[in-house]
Amino acid sequence: MKRIKLMGFGMIAVLFTVASCNNQNSKNSGALSNSSAAEKAYVAPGEYDEFYAFMSGGFSGQLSVYGLPSGRLLKVIPVFAQDGEKGYGYNEETKPMFNTSWGFVPWDDAHHPELSQTDGVTDGRWIFINGNNTPRIARIDLTTFETTEIVEIPNSGGNHSSPFATENTEYVVAGTRFSVPFPQKDVAINSYKENFKGALSYIKADEPGEMKVAFQILVPGFDYDLAHSGKGKSHGWTFFTTYNTEESHTLMEVNASQNDKDFIAAVNWKKAEEYIAAGKGKDYPTNYVHNYYDEKTHMATSNTIETVKVLIPSECPGLIYYLPTPKSPHGVDVDPTGEYIVGNGKLSADLTVHSFDKMLAAIENKSFEDEIDGIPVLKFEDVVAGAVQSGGLGPLHTEFDGEGNAYTSFFISSEVVKWKVGTWEVLDRQPTFYSIGHLMIPGGDSKEPSGKYLVALNKITKDRYLPTGPEMNHSAQLFDISGDKMELILDFPTIGEPHYAQAIPADRIISNNKKFYPISENEHPHAVKKDADVRVEREGNVVRIYMTSIRSHFSPDNIEGIKVGDKVYFHLTNLEQDWDVPHGLSMMGANNAELLVMPGQTETLLWEPTKEGVYPFYCTDFCSALHQEMQGYIRVSAKNSNVELKWSLGED
Repeated sequence: MKRIKLMGFGMIAVLFTVASCNNQNSKNSGALSNSSAAEKAYVAPGEYDEFYAFMSGGFSGQLSVYGLPSGRLLKVIPVFAQDGEKGYGYNEETKPMFNTSWGFVPWDDAHHPELSQTDGVTDGRWIFINGNNTPRIARIDLTTFETTEIVEIPNSGGNHSSPFATENTEYVVAGTRFSVPFPQKDVAINSYKENFKGALSYIKADEPGEMKVAFQILVPGFDYDLAHSGKGKSHGWTFFTTYNTEESHTLMEVNASQNDKDFIAAVNWKKAEEYIAAGKGKDYPTNYVHNYYDEKTHMATSNTIETVKVLIPSECPGLIYYLPTPKSPHGVDVDPTGEYIVGNGKLSADLTVHSFDKMLAAIENKSFEDEIDGIPVLKFEDVVAGAVQSGGLGPLHTEFDGEGNAYTSFFISSEVVKWKVGTWEVLDRQPTFYSIGHLMIPGGDSKEPSGKYLVALNKITKDRYLPTGPEMNHSAQLFDISGDKMELILDFPTIGEPHYAQAIPADRIISNNKKFYPISENEHPHAVKKDADVRVEREGNVVRIYMTSIRSHFSPDNIEGIKVGDKVYFHLTNLEQDWDVPHGLSMMGANNAELLVMPGQTETLLWEPTKEGVYPFYCTDFCSALHQEMQGYIRVSAKNSNVELKWSLGED
């Protein structure tokens, strides 16, 4: 019997290969063969794009920023991984951003960017992104495009259904993709059904610096894959997809795909708030870390939180319901009205669409077919609104254009399918090159989509670009969706492995862009705001160099009296007060990265000299015609030497 099951999955692999080959044969046809496509993606030199697009870096741990429709790469924002270019995670100020209950973890697998919202509309304040491996959520401030906050998620494994925001960014959510013993303990893996549980976490997100797990909901040990919160009439609810309702722990490609239907978990988080206020939350001991970068001090700090509130569904009626959904649903997406909840069952050719109104009626009428750990299972026929019979294979994700249309990605048949919300009629389909995962429409998961463009985030690149060895960057494809038919207008390579992306009209961000940090507001404890305060101080073997940079010199630029074995801290303040004039600092022999210091900012480089000699340092970021002259020297003497500690600028 098992052999037959395996053969079934082999057939899917064959279909995938055939689809890819068919697409490859037609890759040079279509929109890109005419000049109008190029014109639609063209942005003239000196002109701005219409949209910022934020694409997850996947295994790079970062977040990349592109302009649409040009596809120009604007910036890579370091989030969960160290970045030598910017010194992020190397300088002393940002090292704490990687603190976790496991210690210093300078990498993660970043999947889903999520823009902050006000009344269900993207507002340009922040963007969040999840860390999948060591469960975390980060906040990026869109005035500076820098990561300012990271919170760890306890009682979780594989933070995949995250960090999707509620309508006013009251919360971002996190679901357990890999259920784990709750609380963690040493148990046999084959005791999965007895000991493993999932957790659905709600993290307060509306105040910078205050991210914290507000509460968790203890749920059966399924895999909670993706999520979206309701909007409009469904505001106050969040919907999570599940698979592995079989609660398997081995050979998952077969054993986690046996049930005809899995579930979408519908969580009434407004009801959860009521239960927490009524004292129903149980305090579970835990250990998770919250890191916050303060833009006044230019420093990150960490604190450890040791308890979390947990709600038990059997003790909290009305908190959560299961909606049966075929089969192994991946994405769950809510249309702009908040009425329709689309379950993208990746092992089902059809898309199941649930009705929020019918769900409420079924709850009111107690139309339950089962109950699992105190969670009612609603009758499928009483909550389903309809099905999109697409003819595609492997539906994954759906977004909306604000004109009553939906667009779904199909991985196996490698295409985007456009369909009508309410009638479920297929209107158009276009191939992608190759094997699309997520897709994105600017604002496509909000109440007000900007239905002009669609970006397909493809998993396989093959022959789309000049070859670069065994691995190719992933391919994004831009479609014009302003007409009745989708039109492919641009291919562009992406950073890492983008799993999801979000885009926003540029004018919602540009007006708040920070061009420099006012030097008068710099509260860094080691800031130097004028050259008169430049100095070098020793306390034991710790030496602190209070240094400034301005076009085109460091002050001081000659330092003597450093000894082998010292811990030397360069506290560099960039005195510039102009846009786009950072200064770098690189020290020969430092087992570290450079500093890249923004105007008005202070950063710190640690150097531990191991050899006697005279060693240069220099500015790494071109700033003026005399950039090459922006350099200096440090003399390092023997550990027991009596060389005087002194420093200077412009002295012979």
